Amino acid sequence: MAELMMKRRTFCRDLILGTAGLAVRQAHSAQTPKRHNILLITTDDLGPYLGCYGDTQARTPHLDKLAKESMRFELAFVTQPSCSPSRSSMFTGLYPHQNGQIGLSHRGYSMDKAYPTLPSLLKQGGYRTGVIGKIHVAPDAAFPFDFRKTAVGLTRDVGGVAGQAEGFMRRSGDRPFFLMVNYFDPHRPLVDQVKGVPAKPLGPDDVTPFAFLGVDTPKVRKEVAGYYNCVTRADVGVGLLMERLAKTGHADDTVVIFLGDHGPPFTRAKTTCYEAGLRIPFIVRWPGRGKSGQVRQEMISTVDILPTVMDAAGLPAPEGLPGQSLTPLIEGKSVPWRETLCAEYTSHGKKCFFPRRSIRDRRYKLILNLLGDRPNPVKAVDGCAAWEASRDPKLEGTPARLAHDTCHRPPRVELYDLEKDPIEFRNLAGKAEFREIEKRLLVALEQWRKLTRDPLLDPEKLAALARSHDEAKRDRPVKKRAKR
Repeated sequence: MAELMMKRRTFCRDLILGTAGLAVRQAHSAQTPKRHNILLITTDDLGPYLGCYGDTQARTPHLDKLAKESMRFELAFVTQPSCSPSRSSMFTGLYPHQNGQIGLSHRGYSMDKAYPTLPSLLKQGGYRTGVIGKIHVAPDAAFPFDFRKTAVGLTRDVGGVAGQAEGFMRRSGDRPFFLMVNYFDPHRPLVDQVKGVPAKPLGPDDVTPFAFLGVDTPKVRKEVAGYYNCVTRADVGVGLLMERLAKTGHADDTVVIFLGDHGPPFTRAKTTCYEAGLRIPFIVRWPGRGKSGQVRQEMISTVDILPTVMDAAGLPAPEGLPGQSLTPLIEGKSVPWRETLCAEYTSHGKKCFFPRRSIRDRRYKLILNLLGDRPNPVKAVDGCAAWEASRDPKLEGTPARLAHDTCHRPPRVELYDLEKDPIEFRNLAGKAEFREIEKRLLVALEQWRKLTRDPLLDPEKLAALARSHDEAKRDRPVKKRAKR
């Protein structure tokens, strides 16, 4: 009986992984040429705040060097500005509303099933797979890594991470490998220094706050300085990784992809569909393809990662994915590309449910807030000091106060001119002179939602999901604080 149950489980697992896995095995069962290794590097909560993206406060010499040796994408975006949903798209090539990972996995959210993922597809194609740092997507059955070191906080020890990575590369022998390294920096808490890195941390007087915050206080500056110190530590980590890649003899046969998982942990960034929440750095080093130091201006998304990695591995990607392989862009070709780019946000934790969808073209950005009758529950994301600072009576009537108020109580539609207003302070929705632009983007957004089968297009499903989150908030027990 036990043997029969085991056979059933094996059959169900193979059925879930689908025909894509079968195609991988059939196409490469007899393959002999050595294929590219894949090193996928992510950083938590990192927007494009690097020297190579023009940030004058960032101290990122290693990433700047990597960018000079690579293809840098100027306009790269995540699918959702929240960790688990964003990473689910990297792993599956699907938007969160397609795979079901609409919130954080440790808050009870999960994909609908064990979709084919990068580790499962590459493993079936003959790769040795490994992960250092977080996976943070459920169910665990979708991630059959051969090697795991998933203690999240330990990745602030960037020297230790480099040692683990080198060990994995050496143990892989002649097998092609896929290694995903996920740095916790620059996630909160914003730790200025870990094991002497960075050597000289920045202080509050060394930085100015992000423009999208619109506020400037000593507390905000302290947080911003901490953020940049964490970014520097991640930069040192990437430099050490690249050293170990060369030391093991894999610098010329490994495709390196570096990106952030969404924008910084500050108000009007993380958990929002503003540019500060969605836009990330994205760098690809592919030996033998394209010229070093190139910059592309096409709008790319993290749903493009899986097709690109499968291209690099010489393996077929699952059919019907919404993304596109970046290979022709990396090769410097001029090819038809998306004219608009869409993203979403549904939830973070149960108390952070506030579904919205967004679309942008080369100039304009539209955000559709699906629950226009209630406020956004996320004010000070991860304890950010900017929300409290924006309440200063001196800011009454200023663009900064209005921007924070709009973030907390947005209208159903927001529209921004990213050319004239890149920090999205002035909502143009409803203004007569922008009516046609608003209409055009709303139509295109609805087409994308239909094409990708967004379940929240159905008012009943949206209402049911809202009710379930409201009930979860009411039923959640309140923890008493311990006396100090």
